[in-house]
Amino acid sequence: MRLCAWYLYGEKHRGYALNPVANFHLQNGSVLWRINWMGDTSPRGIGASCGMMVNYRYFLEDTASNSAAYLGTRHIKASEQVLALVSQFQQNSKL
Repeated sequence: MRLCAWYLYGEKHRGYALNPVANFHLQNGSVLWRINWMGDTSPRGIGASCGMMVNYRYFLEDTASNSAAYLGTRHIKASEQVLALVSQFQQNSKL
């Protein structure tokens, strides 16, 4: 979960999210909302993402500002759950 949070939040390509699905949603103003352990237990889900599934949440009143922040300053808006996982990863990682 921590590694997944870091991959989605911290790993970048030219300053933007490395994951193309994350990049799509973030460009459109979403919030990286929740990471679900075993959210996709199909064979494809297990193979592609170890069964993890991500929720992106759109707060309609914030989508324009979130999108502008992501495209302008490359700031990813994330929930407390995701940020806590990122923090745990950073504290415990040897990468």
